[in-house]
Amino acid sequence: MSPEAPVQYALVAYLRGELADFVESLRREVHPKHAHLPAHITILPPRPLLSNEADGLYWLAECCSVVMPFEVVMGDVESFIPTTPTVFIRVAHAAYRIRELHDLVNGGPLAFNEDLPFMPHLTIAKLETTERARQVYEISRDRWDRYEGSHRARIEHLSFVRGSNAEWTDIAPITLKEKLVTS
Repeated sequence: MSPEAPVQYALVAYLRGELADFVESLRREVHPKHAHLPAHITILPPRPLLSNEADGLYWLAECCSVVMPFEVVMGDVESFIPTTPTVFIRVAHAAYRIRELHDLVNGGPLAFNEDLPFMPHLTIAKLETTERARQVYEISRDRWDRYEGSHRARIEHLSFVRGSNAEWTDIAPITLKEKLVTS
């Protein structure tokens, strides 16, 4: 972690299986600097903590104890250009469940007014320049179009994380209720 970067907190759902393998392999190819980051869907984007980690963890555990696990389906490769040079795969089916979960946990010690509207997605790479993001977008779109594996991800375990920039540490796992709800 960079000493000048402020410590922030986030909530993510790590992906497993062939979809995660695909994204991690693609990231190694297009942005090796961030190859160490596991495939994940961000539930709460990075933010300061208004209290302490124990309070944040308690808040998350309480909020998530009423949320049933669910499945999402990934859609097209897109980018946040020109706002940020980020390339991602959009959550196409059940994105509303991710938004609902985001809205539920964005309170208490984790309350934060985000600069941009929250949009459920799976980041492929956050690049340094718009030009490089456009190149990565084209490569990613081509690879995704040829990918024949599953486009589905089950959301049942979350991770409360601490860090900044591209250096993140898991603080604690959060488990949603046990019964799977399909949308």
